[in-house]
Amino acid sequence: MDKQLQRDLTKWLKSQSKLAKRWMMFSIGLGFISGLLLVGQAALLANILHQLIMEHTDKYQLINQFVGLIVIVGLRALCSWGREVCGYRCGEQIRLHIRQLILNRLQNLGPAYIKGKPAGVWASLVLEQVEEMQDFFARYLPQMSLAVLIPVVILVVVFPLNWAAGLIFLITAPLVPFFMALVGLGAADANRRNFKALQRLSGHFYDRLQGLSTLRLFNRVDAEAENLDAASHVLRKRTMEVLRLAFLSSAVLEFFSAISVAIVAVYFGFAFIGELNFGNYGVPLSLFTGLFVLVLAPEFYQPLRDLGTFYHAKAQAIGAAESIVEFLNIEADEMSNGDTPLPTPDAIHITVTDLEVLSPEGKILAGPLSFTINTKEHVALIGPSGAGKTSLLNALLGFLPYRGSIKINDVELNQLRHDQWRQAISWVGQNPLLVHGSVRDNITLGNPNATNNDIEQVTRQAYADEFIQRLEKGYEHHVGDRSGGLSVGQAQRIAVARAMLQNGAFWLLDEPTASLDANSERLVLESLAMAVTDRTTLMVSHRLDQLHAMDRILVMDNGKLVQNGAFDTISHQGLLADMLTSTDKRDLDA
Repeated sequence: MDKQLQRDLTKWLKSQSKLAKRWMMFSIGLGFISGLLLVGQAALLANILHQLIMEHTDKYQLINQFVGLIVIVGLRALCSWGREVCGYRCGEQIRLHIRQLILNRLQNLGPAYIKGKPAGVWASLVLEQVEEMQDFFARYLPQMSLAVLIPVVILVVVFPLNWAAGLIFLITAPLVPFFMALVGLGAADANRRNFKALQRLSGHFYDRLQGLSTLRLFNRVDAEAENLDAASHVLRKRTMEVLRLAFLSSAVLEFFSAISVAIVAVYFGFAFIGELNFGNYGVPLSLFTGLFVLVLAPEFYQPLRDLGTFYHAKAQAIGAAESIVEFLNIEADEMSNGDTPLPTPDAIHITVTDLEVLSPEGKILAGPLSFTINTKEHVALIGPSGAGKTSLLNALLGFLPYRGSIKINDVELNQLRHDQWRQAISWVGQNPLLVHGSVRDNITLGNPNATNNDIEQVTRQAYADEFIQRLEKGYEHHVGDRSGGLSVGQAQRIAVARAMLQNGAFWLLDEPTASLDANSERLVLESLAMAVTDRTTLMVSHRLDQLHAMDRILVMDNGKLVQNGAFDTISHQGLLADMLTSTDKRDLDA
C-alpha cells in the first residue's frame, strides 16, 4: 500500500474519532489515573519491604500501608474496568456512525449500483470491516496518549532518585516503538489483502448458497465446493500472513522490553555490591530506591508494549478503511441529493427531455428519450427484453445518473429532496421483496406510523386479509428471507398493500403480475385498479389485456423511445404491431 494512502487513511480514521471525543478522553483519563496509582503502589510496596528488611519494623506497625496497598490495587482494577467500558463506548459510537455513512451511501447509489457486486461483499463491508475498527478507536488511539503520559510520569519520579536509571529508561524507550514500526511495516498491506480475500469468499459463498437449488439441478455442487475450498484456502493463507506479523512483532517487543529491564536490574545489582558508584547524586543507594525503580521498570515499558500490541489494530483498521473510504468517495454528482422540496406532492406530472440514462461508470444505458406523463394519467411502458425499461425506471427513482432533464412537477430531479420524492412513490415490482420481520413490519415499511385500522383497510383492498387471518399469528407472523413461508402470490399482495399504505401520488409498477398464477394475477390487478384510480401511474407490462386499460403506451427498443400514443392509435404500426402479430393474444413476450 502506498505510504501516502496509508497516511490519508490514518488521517480519515482519526477524524472519525472526534465523534466520540468524550469517551476517548474518559478512557485516557482513567488510564492516566491508573498510571499515577501505579507509582503510589510501587512506592508503598518498596517502602514496606525496606521497612521490614532494612529497618526491621514490626509488620503490625505497617498495617496502614498494607491497607493503602490493597486500596490502590482495587482502585487500579476499577480504573481498568472503566477504561475498557469507555473504550468500548467510544468504538461503538464511531462504528455506528461509519456504518450509517455506508448505509446512507448505499441508499443514495441505489439498487442499480448495489447489484454490481455480490451481496456477500456488501455484508463484509458493512459488518466485518467496520467491526475491525473497534480496537483502533477503543484501544490504539487512547494508548497513543498513555504511551507518552505514563513513561513521562515515571521519568519525573525516577530522575530525582537516580539519574542513571532514568537515563537508561530514556535511552531504551525509543527502541520499542522503533522496532514495533519496523516489524509491522507490512501489516497494513497484509490486512488489506486479508480483507479482499474475505470479501471475495463472502460474496462467493452467499451467491452459491442462494443458488444451491440451481447448482443441484445442473450437477455443479462438487465443482462449486472446490471453488469455495480454493477461496477459503486463499483467505487462510492471508490470515496466516497477518498472524505471522503479529506474533513476530510481539516477540520483538517482549525481547527488547526484557533486555531494557535487565539492564536496569544489572545496574542496581552492581550498585548494591559497590562496583558502580554513580547515578545516586552522591547519596548511598537505599533498598527503597532500588526496589522502587525496579518495580517501575517493567511498568515503564508496559504502555509502549501495549501500543505495539495495538499497533496491529491500526494496521487492521487501515486495511478495512481502504475499501470503506473508496466506497464513500465514489463520484456520483449526477445523483446528488437536492434540497428543493417537492411541490404539490399529492399530484405528480413528469416531463422528460433529451434524457440519457447512465451507468454509475458513465456508460449510456438508454436514450435520448423525451416524453411526458400528465397528472393522474396511466401510462404503460413496453418493449423487448434489454430495451432499457429498467434503466429508465431506475433513473426516475433517482438510482442512476443521467444527462438531459427529468422534471417532477417542473423541478429538476437532481434538485429535489430524494427522500420527499421517494415518499411520493408507491412501488410494486415483479419480484416482491419482503424484509426479515413480521407481516405487519412489511406492510408498514413505508408508513411506520400507520394505525391498525389503516393496515386492515389496505390488506382488505389488496385481498391479503383472507390469507393473513389464516396464519397462526396473523399480522405478527414471521416472514423469513426471500418471503420465506409465503407463496409468490401472497407476497405480492402484501407488496400491493404496502404500496397502498404508502399512498404515493405516483405509482411505479414493474410487471407486478409476471410471476403469478391466474387467480393471484386477477386479485392483484383488481386491487391495483382500485388503488391507481386517481394516481399518476407508469406500469411496465408484457400483458396485452393490461394495455387496453392504459391512457397511453410508451414503446422502447434498444434504449430509444420508438412509439408514443394511445393503444388504438399505435397498435396497427411499428414495433407494437410487430410484437402483437408475433406473439399470442395475452403475453407480448411469449
